[in-house]
Amino acid sequence: MINKTKKKKIIDKFKGHVEDTGSAAVQIALLSERIVYLTDHLKSHKKDFHSRRGLLILVGRRRRLLTYLKGTDLQGYGEVVKELNI
Repeated sequence: MINKTKKKKIIDKFKGHVEDTGSAAVQIALLSERIVYLTDHLKSHKKDFHSRRGLLILVGRRRRLLTYLKGTDLQGYGEVVKELNI
């Protein structure tokens, strides 16, 4: 999973202002990190269907946040997609 230092680095990289911890860009970045972790986990544990369901839920949540960000801040959307290689 994501430890505190890695999470803090991600938040610092994608935050919009000094106290920003929950903007759409930050949430998308954190979800992407969790998705990468679960994808690697499922490569070695092919029958872990509970984690697979959790992965699908996270992908759906990230997709909805990306749609929201695209509608509200198109430039921010482009930057996040470019930075995360989505």
